Amino acid sequence: MATSKDRQTLKLAVCLFDDVTTLDFQGPLEHLGFLARWNVVETAPPFTRIDSKFIIDSVFLGPSTDPVRPCTGPLMIPTRTYDSVGEDEQFDMILVPGGPGAQPEAVPPSLLSFIKRQAPGATYVLSACTGSWVLAHAGVLRGKRATTNKASLQLIRDLTTELGVTWVAKARWVVDGKYWTSSGVTAGIDMSIAFLTHLIGEALTTKIRGLSEASVRGEGDDEYAEFHGLV
Repeated sequence: MATSKDRQTLKLAVCLFDDVTTLDFQGPLEHLGFLARWNVVETAPPFTRIDSKFIIDSVFLGPSTDPVRPCTGPLMIPTRTYDSVGEDEQFDMILVPGGPGAQPEAVPPSLLSFIKRQAPGATYVLSACTGSWVLAHAGVLRGKRATTNKASLQLIRDLTTELGVTWVAKARWVVDGKYWTSSGVTAGIDMSIAFLTHLIGEALTTKIRGLSEASVRGEGDDEYAEFHGLV
């Protein structure tokens, strides 16, 4: 059993912006959230407690602390702004969702600047759906393999030819080093399970799956590549 002395806290930046797709970040967070401090410590309820050596502390960032308007669902209030993160602060993990607001002309400049500053020093960088387009636009996917929403993949591929990204058409998610990118919307949930298996092992991740009752797909289980005529 892990003790407080053994545990490592991973600071997660959840990137928010107007016209974000809520499930892109909330889906993965439903699983990553099982490693929140309250559920890992010894006082957590036994039936939900995850005896992990990692704790994930999530911080919700936005262009300002004004409410963010997602595509659907209620307004969300960021905890902090992108510009408030100074040079002496480093996030361990970054999660970038997608949505209409992930298009280059809509992405807040402060978000791109944040990614450029933080991605090189982060241990893990994750994206769901067209969040990988934001990462590509920030220049951090050069020389990397990645995937994205299959309805948008060809357009994104055409618009990022000079950014050095190898876009993988048939993949539920793609891992290239510390970069984890998933296909459209619900694929972020599948990616989060694979990521947790990598981070804390299969046994604890299976317990989390049992608590969330998640049926997940494998990395290559991607029917939508064919659906959208990509293969």
